[in-house]
Amino acid sequence: MAVARTQKEIRQRSPLLFIALLAGTFVLMAFDARDETTKQRKIRVWAQTLAYPLQQGTSTFGGAGLNFFQRFGQLRTAQSENVSLKEQLANKESELQQTKLAQNENARLKELLGIKQNIGYTVAAARVIGRDPNLWFQTVMIDAGTNQGVDVNMPVMAGGGLVGRVIVAGPVSSQVMLLTDDKSALGAAIGQLSDSGATGSVKGTGKRDLLAMEYVSGLVTVNAGETVVTTGQDKIYPAGLIIGTIEQVINGTATSPHTIFLRPAAKLYALTDVVVVLYKPKAEAVSVVKPAATPAATPGSGAVKVFGTTPTPTPAR
Repeated sequence: MAVARTQKEIRQRSPLLFIALLAGTFVLMAFDARDETTKQRKIRVWAQTLAYPLQQGTSTFGGAGLNFFQRFGQLRTAQSENVSLKEQLANKESELQQTKLAQNENARLKELLGIKQNIGYTVAAARVIGRDPNLWFQTVMIDAGTNQGVDVNMPVMAGGGLVGRVIVAGPVSSQVMLLTDDKSALGAAIGQLSDSGATGSVKGTGKRDLLAMEYVSGLVTVNAGETVVTTGQDKIYPAGLIIGTIEQVINGTATSPHTIFLRPAAKLYALTDVVVVLYKPKAEAVSVVKPAATPAATPGSGAVKVFGTTPTPTPAR
């Protein structure tokens, strides 16, 4: 019974064994087989051909993954470089801004130095430290006072021309009323036209960049663009300081004066540095006539001499 079973199993397995032997023989033959031209083993070529799709897929997937991580790393590097470049740009812009501010300040200081050299008066340099928020007056505060020789009614100038006058002088600071203030009747400048030499009163209009010139005869020819300077007749501003240029002229007649509007030479709306002209007009000499002493009466003369009258003889008794 067992022998019969064994023979039956052998018959069933014989085809499989035969196929396995054939396959082994084929493998051995293929392993040893070589190409006649290249002398390469054919099994290696076949194995490489069969493995090609798998290798290609693995290479593609691996390359894509590697590229992803490389690009991710490059993106992080680019972001870091972008932040660094932005910081560098901000620093350069800040340096450029500081350079421009320094250049502007240097230009203003040169203008102030030019004022000192041109007008021939001693000046005190000052910076504007505040503006009066009150709408009724147009004034600024400066950081120079009586300790620097500043006094009330002294002229104040900026790079372009006349700014105004000191109205309050403290030890270390002063208040300056601008030319454009129209609420102060005192302190109006007497201006002179550069072409005709005609004079008039220059006052504020309440606007930050406009002045009015009054009392200029309608018979005088006035042109836009003319320069108006101080005359010194107002006893506040010395002669020759530039007030501004004529912006508009409303012509008058033989019986009515011109209406003239000026543009201030100084930028009154953007004051930062100014100079106070340490100028005081010379007081006019006043001659005082003292009355002559009354001569004493001469004994026996019979008459008394009085200053400014004709003596009258005393009748004899």
